[in-house]
Amino acid sequence: MYAVVKTGGKQYRVAPGEKLKVEQIPADIGSEVVLDQVLMLADGDKVTVGNPVVPGASVRAKVLAHGRYPKVKIFKLRRRKHYQKHQGHRQNYTELQIESIAA
Repeated sequence: MYAVVKTGGKQYRVAPGEKLKVEQIPADIGSEVVLDQVLMLADGDKVTVGNPVVPGASVRAKVLAHGRYPKVKIFKLRRRKHYQKHQGHRQNYTELQIESIAA
């Protein structure tokens, strides 16, 4: 059984027992979060697609850690104009472990 959930403006395919990193969620480590924007459920050959979400479906997950992705370096250059700009960015994430999928 797996589901497609939407969180942080992105869509993820999740199954029970999986670990995934999503955009930062304001929750304590060890707490449980419920992802209720389930776009699709699949159980074997039975597939349920929401319009836009599947009514009554939810995914329970446990917060394992918070962290930051590696730095993305941004470099802008205008040739022959003596213009260079260096910038960096590190995005925050929350690591989740999927506990169960409820239809």
